[in-house]
Amino acid sequence: MFYNPSIIYSFSVIMFLNNEVYYGWWIRSLHANGASFFSLAIFIHMFRSMYYGGYAYPKHMLWTSGVIIFLLMIIIAFLGYVLPWGQMSFWGAMVITSLLSVIPLIGSDLIFLLWGGFSIQEVSLHRFYALHFLLPFVLLFFVIVHLLFLHEYGSSNPLGIVLAKDNIPFSPYFILKDLFSLFILGFFFVYIISKFPDILGHSINYEKANFLITPTHIVPEWYLLFFYAILRSITNKFLGFFFMIFSILILFAMPFISKKNIIQSNSFKPFSAIFFWIFVNICLILGWIGSLPVMEPFLSIGQYFTLFYFGSFLIIMPLLGFFENLIYNTYKNAKYTKK
Repeated sequence: MFYNPSIIYSFSVIMFLNNEVYYGWWIRSLHANGASFFSLAIFIHMFRSMYYGGYAYPKHMLWTSGVIIFLLMIIIAFLGYVLPWGQMSFWGAMVITSLLSVIPLIGSDLIFLLWGGFSIQEVSLHRFYALHFLLPFVLLFFVIVHLLFLHEYGSSNPLGIVLAKDNIPFSPYFILKDLFSLFILGFFFVYIISKFPDILGHSINYEKANFLITPTHIVPEWYLLFFYAILRSITNKFLGFFFMIFSILILFAMPFISKKNIIQSNSFKPFSAIFFWIFVNICLILGWIGSLPVMEPFLSIGQYFTLFYFGSFLIIMPLLGFFENLIYNTYKNAKYTKK
């Protein structure tokens, strides 16, 4: 109702909304911090699905649609981060959009199309605002698709099986369970936006965008730090951009990595369960590295953990699946021979 996508007025409008509009600061905090809580819920949901084998056949399409939702969420969050037109918003947009130039043949044309000119300007902000508004409708479409697949194949569960006769009615069990979770999360959400509305933001973003002054340390929002850490850990611009995108696209390969696994849920795979928590810590450390300055030893730590992240998908997970299948078959054959 108040925002104006203009490089002259957008920052002032945000300050007006915060200081002059009745409860405007609360409404804006609801939107800005809501993105953080939404991202937190998505991360927990994805890690839960990974632990219980929610990506395996026949739920592979359910997992794939979820990864598409995750990718759209990242794009929408990035576009929204640019709109306040603070220092961090402008320079973050400049750094990330400039990466498109590494795409062969069409990279420069893509940047020109996105910017609407030879630099980020008034037209760019209008396009970011329009996309930030329109892409959630695309996201909603994939959420509906995701729910259709969920209805078809069922949710992931600790047993890692799909058996229609053992299904639990949605009402009242899951309604009460979800309402309880929603109450707990809602309590912390309202507390944060009421008492500490700026705790998840960056102080530099309360300075108006200045083309002539570059911040000493450019960082995105916390839920994008993981990808930013991978980007800056690789000094080559093309490889950095490639592996940043690949860190998301590799999630599409999860159903193929585990295709031959006999047991899907980590509840019955102790080695995979231990490695899962190691993998979670790898992701957390990469997020922490993304928030730190580009200097030693943080640069080297980021490079090592980027290697660990991709090695987890390409080497460790397939090997664990192979050995656990071998152990299972050995135990099964020994039990059959005994009988």
